[in-house]
Amino acid sequence: MKRIEKAPMDPVLKSHIDALIKFKGGGHNEAEVADIIENALKMLGDVKDTGDVRVIQTAVRELRYAFRIFAPYAGKRKVSIFGSARTGPNKPEYQQAAEFGKKISAAGFMVITGAGPGIMQAGHEGAGPENSFGVNIRLPWEQSANPVIAEDKKLITFKYFFTRKLIFIRHSDAIVLFPGGFGTMDEGYEAITLMQTGKSQLMPLVLMDKPGGTYWKTWDKNIREHLLRDKLISPDDLNLYQITDNADEAVKIISRFYRNFNSTRFVKDLFIIRLKHPPSASALAALNEDFADIIVEGKIDILKPTAEEVEDNDRLDLVRIGFNFNRKDYGRVRQLIDVLNGL
Repeated sequence: MKRIEKAPMDPVLKSHIDALIKFKGGGHNEAEVADIIENALKMLGDVKDTGDVRVIQTAVRELRYAFRIFAPYAGKRKVSIFGSARTGPNKPEYQQAAEFGKKISAAGFMVITGAGPGIMQAGHEGAGPENSFGVNIRLPWEQSANPVIAEDKKLITFKYFFTRKLIFIRHSDAIVLFPGGFGTMDEGYEAITLMQTGKSQLMPLVLMDKPGGTYWKTWDKNIREHLLRDKLISPDDLNLYQITDNADEAVKIISRFYRNFNSTRFVKDLFIIRLKHPPSASALAALNEDFADIIVEGKIDILKPTAEEVEDNDRLDLVRIGFNFNRKDYGRVRQLIDVLNGL
């Protein structure tokens, strides 16, 4: 597969861009910002259609603003809540979403919703505006945010679904899906796909039925009887989500996921898992035996921070284990994380 390689920047152009950055007072990630400026200038010759340029222009503006809003809360984990905007306050799903918002907030998490009515408003009501983000989308029939988050500084309104969805995934540490329509399904399938392919961090994905409900149980039945039976997915992919109809159980699933596990990162071919506590020698031996099928060569070892992590100052206070992962069986990695959290 051909990659888009970055050619060295023209020295004269570099001097002008460096001068512009200096004129603006400098700041974070100057080399990366210089690259963005260079690519913006390339659009003068590469992208003729004004509509295409405006997509890039709006996307960059929306992402920059959203990252700025989320930045002060980077140290606090967040749970995204999805579900139908049409669910009224008298519905059990609405009351359950409010209950979950309250309980996950009490467990130390903030919540992110689409900022609209229905399940989104219920999640905000439960968590309270101080623990809520609203990630709104401009639609012809649904442009205003719900009253809980409408006047809060943590409300962001997007033009494009793709930038909005990127922010949801980028800043989520867990996702909870209540019953909903096409939008809820879209968010759920995207989250599963990104985790299945290693394009996002693994995180809890909880499918929440109303008490005694069958919305997600029926969905799961379809997944098993068609996708799994016809070998369109792997059996291990079923580990990427969990179904419950109990708010306390959902909170437990999410909290337990971060009992020991923190995050993952690739450094070249090395797959690194960061932890709060190291596995014992006997536990490490068991991991190597039980998960040998996803190790390409070598074994799972306790590691010191890599040079790349040190350069990025990337969670250097944590314990880490690493191995040469086959880069495809993320459902098995999800099982590995569960084992590490039980140590």
